[in-house]
Amino acid sequence: MSEIPDFDALREAMAENAGRPEGPARNARAEQLLTVAEKLNIPLAVIEALGHQLKVYNYSSEKGKMFVPFARLLRMWDERPEDFDAYETHSLHWVFKWVSAGMLDQPHIPLASIEKWLGEMEHRYRLAGHSERAVRSAEHSVAAHVGDVARAERAYAAWLAADRDGMTDCHACELHGQGWWQAERGRDAQALELWRPVLEGEYACAHEPHSALASSLVPLLRLGRFDEARAHHLRGFRIVRAMESMRGAYAEQVEFCALTGNEARGLELLAERPEYFTGDGHPQSRLDFMSVVALLMDRLTGLGLGERQVPGPAGREWTARELAAHARGEALALAARFDERNGTPHVSERARARMARRPLVERLPLGLRSVRRSPLPPPPAAPAAVTGQPDLPALLAEARRLSDTLRPGAVEAWAAVAETARDLELDPRDRAEMADHEAMSLGPEGIALFERAAGLYSEAGDPGESLAARARGAYVRALAGDVDGAVEAVAGPYDEVLALYAADGTGIRQTAAVVMSRARILTRRAHAGEGDSAVRAAAEAAVLEVLALVDGRTGEDVRLAARAAEARAMLGELAGLAGDLERAAELFARGAAAFVAAGLPWFAVEYEARLASLAHHLGDTAEAERALRAALEHGGAELEAPGRAQLHLQLAEVVGGRGDAVEAARHALEAAHWADEAGETATLGAWARQQLGGHLLRQGRWAEAAEVLESALPDLTAETHGDGAVVQTQWWLGDCLSELGEHRAAAEQRLRAAEIARHWPEQHDHATLAHLAGESLGQAGLPAEADRAYARAGGLWRDLGDTTGLVRSLRARAWLALDAEDGPGVARNLMAEAVRECEAARDAASDGESRQQLVAELGHTHGQFGDLLVRSVSGDVEGPADRAVFEEALAQVARSAEVFASLGDDALHSRTGAELAAGRLEADLGRTADARARARAVLAAYEGRGAGEDDVVRARRLEAEELLRLPTRRPD
Repeated sequence: MSEIPDFDALREAMAENAGRPEGPARNARAEQLLTVAEKLNIPLAVIEALGHQLKVYNYSSEKGKMFVPFARLLRMWDERPEDFDAYETHSLHWVFKWVSAGMLDQPHIPLASIEKWLGEMEHRYRLAGHSERAVRSAEHSVAAHVGDVARAERAYAAWLAADRDGMTDCHACELHGQGWWQAERGRDAQALELWRPVLEGEYACAHEPHSALASSLVPLLRLGRFDEARAHHLRGFRIVRAMESMRGAYAEQVEFCALTGNEARGLELLAERPEYFTGDGHPQSRLDFMSVVALLMDRLTGLGLGERQVPGPAGREWTARELAAHARGEALALAARFDERNGTPHVSERARARMARRPLVERLPLGLRSVRRSPLPPPPAAPAAVTGQPDLPALLAEARRLSDTLRPGAVEAWAAVAETARDLELDPRDRAEMADHEAMSLGPEGIALFERAAGLYSEAGDPGESLAARARGAYVRALAGDVDGAVEAVAGPYDEVLALYAADGTGIRQTAAVVMSRARILTRRAHAGEGDSAVRAAAEAAVLEVLALVDGRTGEDVRLAARAAEARAMLGELAGLAGDLERAAELFARGAAAFVAAGLPWFAVEYEARLASLAHHLGDTAEAERALRAALEHGGAELEAPGRAQLHLQLAEVVGGRGDAVEAARHALEAAHWADEAGETATLGAWARQQLGGHLLRQGRWAEAAEVLESALPDLTAETHGDGAVVQTQWWLGDCLSELGEHRAAAEQRLRAAEIARHWPEQHDHATLAHLAGESLGQAGLPAEADRAYARAGGLWRDLGDTTGLVRSLRARAWLALDAEDGPGVARNLMAEAVRECEAARDAASDGESRQQLVAELGHTHGQFGDLLVRSVSGDVEGPADRAVFEEALAQVARSAEVFASLGDDALHSRTGAELAAGRLEADLGRTADARARARAVLAAYEGRGAGEDDVVRARRLEAEELLRLPTRRPD
């Protein structure tokens, strides 16, 4: 490979390869680089190339390959230790740990060899003067692997007792291993406490917190800490997804899905990593993976989905049932190989226990896009009674009880009666009630059946109930859109029932049913003709007639109490149509309260939801929140999925509006779950996920928010949700990706959002997004693309008259230009243009506040101009040209200090920062006295301030004192 002519070029090539993604391609390149190193005939080059090879093998699925380069390194050390520099000497001893752990994971390596290796490690560490902490940690791994609990506990104690030194694993890895053992022994709370510093970001490394997040999932579920488990899954999967070497952690993410009712998510994870089914370079992680595949497939089979096609090993199609058998066989065969090597059944016992785990929660919503899970197969029918005949009288009694008390399930109970009585002779009253309730379940198609019920009621000698059935049929006609026909149809029953009631020919319940049907129909007509006050007045009179009939006469009759409650709520509807929103809200509240008082809280939900909307419109967010919470509480188990999703989504908006992003996220999560259950994943579910992502972002939970927002985007469309929602989602996602360091992806989202916003009449969002895209492109190492984005943003800022945005885009372009071939000149011109734009806008400012802001921006621009000039040269004053640049830079920074000084105490920290920057430049130019003078001025500015009151004050004082200690130098 002639492109690598010397050792320095080899080192550059190895550094470049180290930055590539994990996997076989990177490993193959390391093998090529070793060949190059051998041709250089430099022992250290070979040593470094072997070390590089060993490292990339360890961080891949081909861990089994690392033993050969390590054996060669060890032989070279034994023969000529002087060929190793200090770094490679340290590295050689460091990777003893990798090799010992790697041997455990390879069942073909005898246990005796592993024990011998452990002794070798202990001996060499002792000779090198290292602590035994790493040795005892390795011994603990061996004992735990074979199931020797007593030895493992002894080694664990010795591990913790030994001193940390240069051979000790990093804090993150050590804490992960210690927590793993606690969880293995069933001490979940202790495990999580050990992992806490890793999970919270106090300690991190190449594979942490990736592993700790994955390992924490089952302990969190066992402890019932479901919100944390959900968060750890979303966060952990995102960072482990691209790491080919982390099949074991990936398996734990799949396991979480199988144990939380997220089987569909588990299948998505399997589909993302098809190579994990067959990769055999690391048997232990393959055993872990196949075990959880079997677990997930068994779960699907248990749900009646055994014939569903699932992702599996390449080369054929798999059903869940087939893959379950295959994965179990593979896992147990691997476990048997380990047990044969170890002489214990421990690995097989663990694998079987893992595959036999049962869900720890029936369904844990994740907030991600999902499809409704197929229900479990229905249970077998109960055995028939001894007579072989269903108990029809009991079914009739139960149906009448439910309908008389307005309990949920009445219609279904009557349907069961009808099914049982299909071939039986019934009296007219029974058949009337069956027809009546069947008609209620059919909607507009039940109008004719209401007439049949009315005839049967008449045949049974109940003229009042016959009129009520006809009135119900008339109301259904109105619901179907024929309001005028409904008004005409209800007129006869209304007149007849009043006359019948006056003659004691029927009861108040039947009369109220007819009068209420008429009131509903007239209210419907009022909705159709909102502007007609006469129509509203007629409807209101009809509703008041219901109240006059039943108020004070309800007693223990739930049906009459429900009529009174509904009538009050209907008056609220009519008040709303008339524009009296405060009155409408009051009446909805009274109607809902009446339903609750009658023991019918589920009927209150509709009116509490309407009350919430009115209260929100009126600006009474506290009342809106109260009503929404009441609706969820009163709906209980009777609230259907679409309604539950809507209420949770509205509550998320209200709670989020008052700044509680944590609770708002919980409600958005519930909304997303229930929208999926309702089959509204792409509509209401997308809205809910978008809001959930936003609330997670506000909490700084970037990885979780990114997962949710990415899940929402495919379903968000301008046609359904509006292009504003699409742009906001892309904007939020770009912010998350930027925080996660995924700058290229962040730029893509911001540019997509900017392209949509480009067509909006107001261009501020377009400008902001283009500017943010420039930031991301610059951080992604794409300077030319970043410059174009900033230039686009600058033109928009100029058109908008936003000088601050324009100046910042010019400064950003100047910094980008600095490293280009003709960069310094271009950068200088751009920064000078930023100064001119700022000065012109300052002089033209029409109000004091705008002028103050522009003055501050000018101060920052002068300061950045000075910094840019310094960075345009080598960094030291090495000749007249450099000196001239430093002089110019000093002039800019001094001007920055003057500008900030004009703003008084409001810009004190900015002024002192500029003074100290000028002092450093004066020191570089040999003007020590001037530098000291600036330092004394800074100290004077902070005189009388407590040192502990402000970190900035402390830092400024320390820097000023350092300048005062400079030795005296003459100018060059």
